[in-house]
Amino acid sequence: METSRFDIADYLDNKEMIAEYLNTVLEEGDNSHVIAAIGHIAKSIGMTKIADETGLSRPSLYKALSDGSKPQFETIMKVLKAIGGQIRIKPMTT
Repeated sequence: METSRFDIADYLDNKEMIAEYLNTVLEEGDNSHVIAAIGHIAKSIGMTKIADETGLSRPSLYKALSDGSKPQFETIMKVLKAIGGQIRIKPMTT
């Protein structure tokens, strides 16, 4: 029996799924998890499309959203806008 490598990007096929995934990672993950999640979402939409919408090159996007990277906030905001997301703040409950 052959197995294939699991890729979350294969399952991020609508805006609701993308938003739920990113919100979960934002609530539970650390910086590197959030960056990786944004990369998964960008991959599911298409890096070429994200590159066109952000004005960044595909290699720059792959580098900025790779494991262990520390992208500039401006880059994250450009990619979030391109994937149809936004940052919202809500008060934390104690």
